[in-house]
Amino acid sequence: MNPFIRLHPADDVVIARGQLVGGTPIEGVTARGLVPPGHKVAVRAIAQGEPVRRYNQIIGFASRPIAPGEHVHTHNLDMGPDKGHFERDYAFGADVKPPPARREASFMGIRRADGRVATRNYIGVLTSVNCSATAARAIADHFSRRTNPSALAPYPNVDGVVALTHGTGCGMDTGGMGMQLLERTLTGYATHANFAAVLVVGLGCEANQINAWLATGNLREGDNLRVFNIQDTGGTRKTVDKGVALINEMLPRANASEREPCSAEHITIGLQCGGSDGYSGISANPALGAAVDLLVAHGGTAILSETPEIYGAEHLLTRRAVQREVGEKLVERIRWWEHYTAINEGEMNNNPSPGNKAGGLTTILEKSLGAVAKGGTSNLEAVYEYAEPVSAHGFVYMDTPGYDPVSATGQVAGGANMICFTTGRGSAYGCAPSPSLKLATNSALWQRQEEDMDINCGEIVEGSVSIQEMGQRIFELVLATASGAPSKSEKHGYGQNEFVPWQVGAVM
Repeated sequence: MNPFIRLHPADDVVIARGQLVGGTPIEGVTARGLVPPGHKVAVRAIAQGEPVRRYNQIIGFASRPIAPGEHVHTHNLDMGPDKGHFERDYAFGADVKPPPARREASFMGIRRADGRVATRNYIGVLTSVNCSATAARAIADHFSRRTNPSALAPYPNVDGVVALTHGTGCGMDTGGMGMQLLERTLTGYATHANFAAVLVVGLGCEANQINAWLATGNLREGDNLRVFNIQDTGGTRKTVDKGVALINEMLPRANASEREPCSAEHITIGLQCGGSDGYSGISANPALGAAVDLLVAHGGTAILSETPEIYGAEHLLTRRAVQREVGEKLVERIRWWEHYTAINEGEMNNNPSPGNKAGGLTTILEKSLGAVAKGGTSNLEAVYEYAEPVSAHGFVYMDTPGYDPVSATGQVAGGANMICFTTGRGSAYGCAPSPSLKLATNSALWQRQEEDMDINCGEIVEGSVSIQEMGQRIFELVLATASGAPSKSEKHGYGQNEFVPWQVGAVM
C-alpha cells in the first residue's frame, strides 16, 4: 500500500497515509524530513505566491518557495495577499442532473397526528431566558432514569424528559436579529416531531416574553404545549412542582405513541463535522456524502450547514443549484459572513482550530473543500437561513456558524430528526431530541475513542473499504438509529448541554 494518497492527478500535494520519514519515495521525489499522518507533501516545486491545489482546487498560496518532497503546512502555505478573495466560477446550475431513480426503504418511526414522523419520543422542557434554566433542569431531573428511575418506569415508550436551556433571552433588542433567531429556534424545537409534548418555563420580566414568542411562532397552548413563568407561579420550588405535575399529565399521552414501519423519506439528517483533520475530506466526509445520495434517492432530506466552513468551496455547491436564485442565495450568505467577520475584526481564515491544523488542515479553503464532501453529489434544492423550517426534500443548505453545537441547534430547529457528525480529532458531542451518529475519519481515533464513535471510516484510508461501501453502512446505521437503536452519545447521556442557539448582536 502506498504511504501517501493522491486525490486528483492535477494536485500539487499528496497526503501522508501514516507518518512519513525523510527519504520516503513519493512519486519520483523523496520526503524531506518527518511528515505527520494526514499532512501534505509537495510533489513539485512551487514558487512563492503560486496557488497550491488539492482536490484540484485551490487550498491556499505558497508563502515562500516550496521544494519537492517538502512538508506543506502553515509555515509555507497561507490564504495569499487577498486573504482568499480570488475569482470563483459559480456556474449556477451547471452540474444539475436528473433526479435519481426512486428507491424504497423503511424504518420503525413514530407517526404524529399531523403526518410527520419522529425518530425519538421525548418530552421537552424549554426556557425563554437563562433565568429559568435552573428550574427547568430541576423539572427534567425529576424524570431522570439515572437518578430517579421510578418516575418513567410506567412509560417505556417515552425516551426521556430533557431540559434544553440557553444563556440568553434578555439584555437584547426585542426586535433585532438576535431575538428573531432565538424565537425561530424555540419555535422549531417546540414543534419538533421528536417531542411528544413541550413545557416552556419563563421568568416573567425577560425581553423574550413567552406570549410575544407564541404569537410570532403562531403557537397556542394546548395539551402538548404548556407555558408558565416563575414570577406568576410564586417562586422556584412552586415552579418545579408545577412543571413536574404538568409533565405527569403529558406522559400517558406520550407513552401511547408506538413505532411502526415508515418510509425513509421522513428522515432528515443534519450534516456536521467537528475536530476535522487531513483525512476528513478523504474518508468520513465523502462516505457521509455517499450516504446522503442514498437518502436523497429514498426521498429523504439532508441539511449541509456551517457557512464559514464552506468558504472557498461554495462554487462547488452553486453548480448544483436547481435554480439560479438558490445559488445566488448561498453566495449572498457568504458575502454576509465576510462582512460579519470583518466588522468583528476577524477574517474567514480564523476558523480552522489548533486541532484542525495539528491534524493536517492548513487554511479554511482546504477545510471547506473537505467539508462540502458531506453533501454528496445530489442537486441543491434550497437554501435556508438559520433555524428556518426545512420544507424541501433532497439535499438542502442552511446558513449557520461553524461552531458545531450552534450549527446543529439550527438544523434541529429546522426539522432534522437525525444528526451525522464526522470527526478526525475526536468528538464528545450528542444531541437531543435528535440522535447523533459520530463517524471517525481514521482508525487511530476509532481505537483511541471507540466509546464515543459509532462507525470507523478509517477503513477507507487503509484501502479495505470503498467510499460507496462505507456510505451504504452509514445509511443502514441511520435507518437502525432512526428505528430506536441508541447512539453512543445517547448511551452516555449527551444532548441537553449541546442546545446552543446562535447569539448575534449587542448584549445590552
